[in-house]
Amino acid sequence: MASPLKVSVVSADHEVWSGEASMVVAKTVEGEIGILAGHEPLLAILASGEVRLTLVDGAAIKAEAEDGFVSVENDTVTIVARRAELV
Repeated sequence: MASPLKVSVVSADHEVWSGEASMVVAKTVEGEIGILAGHEPLLAILASGEVRLTLVDGAAIKAEAEDGFVSVENDTVTIVARRAELV
């Protein structure tokens, strides 16, 4: 099994969630993107919508985010949004 992603979802004034996940799906202005371990480095503009996290144990977490970006590098995913909250 591949090593898990280190994920951080941050809004303008606080950290919404951080931890390890096996998959992240986010909505960008170019469409939905799925991120797994080993993903190439990426910087994309976040569109308003749902961010879905699949945790290592198979559980799912959803957050709503708007106006920001998603960054991927070295199995670290950072989602920074003007407004974000767990659903």
